[in-house]
Amino acid sequence: MPPAAFVTDDSFDHALALEACARGDRHALQRIYEHESRYLLGVALRIVRNRAAAEDVLHDAFVAIWSKAHSFDAARGAARGWIYSIVRHAALNRVRSSARESTLDEPTAAAYEASAAMAAWQEEGDALDRQAQLGRLGQCLEGLEPQRRECLLHAYVDGCSHSEIAARVQAPLGTVKAWIQRGLRALRECMQ
Repeated sequence: MPPAAFVTDDSFDHALALEACARGDRHALQRIYEHESRYLLGVALRIVRNRAAAEDVLHDAFVAIWSKAHSFDAARGAARGWIYSIVRHAALNRVRSSARESTLDEPTAAAYEASAAMAAWQEEGDALDRQAQLGRLGQCLEGLEPQRRECLLHAYVDGCSHSEIAARVQAPLGTVKAWIQRGLRALRECMQ
């Protein structure tokens, strides 16, 4: 049973858990692992396409979460999103450093490009510029048709596959793929 400090109304408090990790509470990291590891493994697996490599990525990501927990800033975003971004970046770094050449399918390539762009964006620019861009992204997302917005959020925030999204929104797979592709195109145009 998780400590009461991390659970409120059956929902895990990721921010409190990260704060506890920053203070050196190993049980907090364990709670994050118990609560999120299967989903995080899915995110890593979708990117690296190999279970053993995904498990290594997850291990590396949890080491990074532990060592970087002090750098989490709730003013810049949600704790759960921060945790997922650590895993995504670890997986993308694994793909980049891989000596073998592989062809990525379209959804994986799009996720790779989006994550790489986000990593580059996070490394550059000042805080005010980021806030302005985030506000603009929110406005661009709000301007999308609801189905496209929902599919994009499922794909890039929740880490769902196209098939999983199709099941969630109860739409044909081809339609979901088209909504995601058109939604990304509309976001690119809006952000320019």
